[in-house]
This record gives sequence, structure tokens and C-alpha cells, in this order.
Amino acid sequence: MLPSAWHTNDIAEAPHIPVLHREVVAWLDLDPGMTVVDGTFGAGGHARVLAERMEGRGCYVAIDRDPNVHVHFAAFAADHPDMRTRLIGANFALALRNLAATGVRADAVLLDLGISSMQVDETERGFSYSTDAPLDMRMDPSEPRTAANLVNELDERELARIFNRYGEERYAGQIARAICRRRGSEPYARSGDLVDTIRRSIPTPALFGQGHPAKRVFQALRIAVNDELGSLENALSLATQVLRPGGRLAVISFHSLEDRIVKGAMRDASRGCVCPPDLPICGCGTEPELRVLTPRVVRPTDDEIGENPRAASARLRVAERTVAGT
Repeated sequence: MLPSAWHTNDIAEAPHIPVLHREVVAWLDLDPGMTVVDGTFGAGGHARVLAERMEGRGCYVAIDRDPNVHVHFAAFAADHPDMRTRLIGANFALALRNLAATGVRADAVLLDLGISSMQVDETERGFSYSTDAPLDMRMDPSEPRTAANLVNELDERELARIFNRYGEERYAGQIARAICRRRGSEPYARSGDLVDTIRRSIPTPALFGQGHPAKRVFQALRIAVNDELGSLENALSLATQVLRPGGRLAVISFHSLEDRIVKGAMRDASRGCVCPPDLPICGCGTEPELRVLTPRVVRPTDDEIGENPRAASARLRVAERTVAGT
């Protein structure tokens, strides 16, 4: 059930629509006074629905490397004066490592992956292929490497590898070749120029396929610029360390690359014994660290997609920390 301030009629007026918010609240099953670590705070959409479930009591640790979230966190903290709140401005893998090292233990860890609505809507960040903007794509503007750096400096083979691996782009080689030809006379500085190159690089029938023709390349560049998959792999094991026995890890992903990593990490952590299958008895003593609660991925309802079309690709997986894994 949505809290009073987030009913369907007015959720569209909120600064950020939290994806799968009903499902996250139900699966994390929080009580007042519990501790939550939110690895991707964004505009605080999930924080508000979870804080409502916790009756404004407990501890909420927010993590986000985007400095623009500070204003949203300040508003969240002000609205929940009886809750202990803390914002860590860092990559979630680094923040989780520090929390684990300092002995912080949580009842829930939430990771809402990918790009937030507020980042897409800030044209100057260069995340969107729909509007012309500086070719940036950094979630943390203090990082030195932008999408323009990658496009202008990597060789054709490496660009094709990035487009293929992170974007699953069918025409990765053709697009990389066209980029390298064009940048020889004029370096890329704006997203609109890159979109034009992509459009000219692929067969005409492909321009009318599913989605925008630049979608996969932009996804690939964003992932590469922000090392999203590497950070995710590290964060998943660290999140397990932060959880108390019985605590729950919820991860929302938005494309198959992320979901495969999440599914594999949860499966491996729930497996336990790693001895060869033909060994008559276990000799490793490895115990499961997690118990997977969602054997099938949880997807948004048709009603939610109608309210928030950006939720269409969202996938939720949840696992629980086992006592044996402590």
C-alpha cells in the first residue's frame, strides 16, 4: 500500500517516481526502528515509501555519487526528523565497503540500478539521445572521463567491443568505423552529432525497429563511463556483508546485463558447498550466505507501466541473509 503522500493520483507530481515501489515495500518487509542502506538514493522516491513503512523511525543511510542528490536528501531528512539519516556521496561499492569495514549492519539494502529520471531530464548531463547536449554521461561530474573522451580517443576495435558488450548493439562494428572516420575531421562534443552518425551507420530498415536507433550505443557509453557493471559486481558481495542475519537485499535492474549479474551473484551466494559433485562428503565447509526469495524475477504491473512508462524494463530480485553465512 502506498503511503498517504504517494497515492496514484499525485505520484506523477513527485520529483521522482519510484519504480516497483509497492513490491520493494512488500519484499523488504521493514518494521519501525530498522536500518536501511539505500545504495542509489537518487531523488529519494524509494526512501520516502520505505520511511513511511518504518513510521519515520529507525536509520536511513543514503548513498549516491551524484552531487545533485543533496537537495533531495536534505528535504527527505527534514521531513523525517525522528529518523537518523546519513548521506554518503560516493560510488555504492566504495560506500558499502566502508560501511562493512566500520561494522555497520543493516536490515535491508536496496540498489535501484541504472540512470535516474532526474539525470535523464537534466539535458546538460548528456544522458539522453533525444535531445542535443554535451556528450558527458558522468554520474559523478568530478570523474575525469566523459563519453566524449571515449568516443574521440578509443580505437575502432575498442569502441566496437564496448557497443557490443554493454549495448548488445548488432551494428557495433559499423558504428565504431563511422565514428572513427568522422572524428578525424571534427571531434565529437555533443550528443546530437553522435546520434546523427549512428543513424547514418545502420541499415535503413533498422531505423524503424524497436526503440531509438541510438539507445544501445548510449547505454553502452554510459555503462563504460561510470563502470556500472564492475561497481555492481563488487557491491553485491559487499551488500551481503553489511546485512544482518535475516536482512534482505533488493536489487532493481533495467537491462539484461545487470540482471544476469544480479541473478548469478544471488545464485552463487545461496549455493553453499563448492566441492566437486563427485565428492562423497563436503570438505569445503562453505555455507550459503543468501537465500533467494524471488526465484522468478519480479516485474512491474501493467498499471504501474501505465503510470510510469520508464518502469517497463525494471526487474526486481530479492534475497535474504542467512544465519549460517555470518
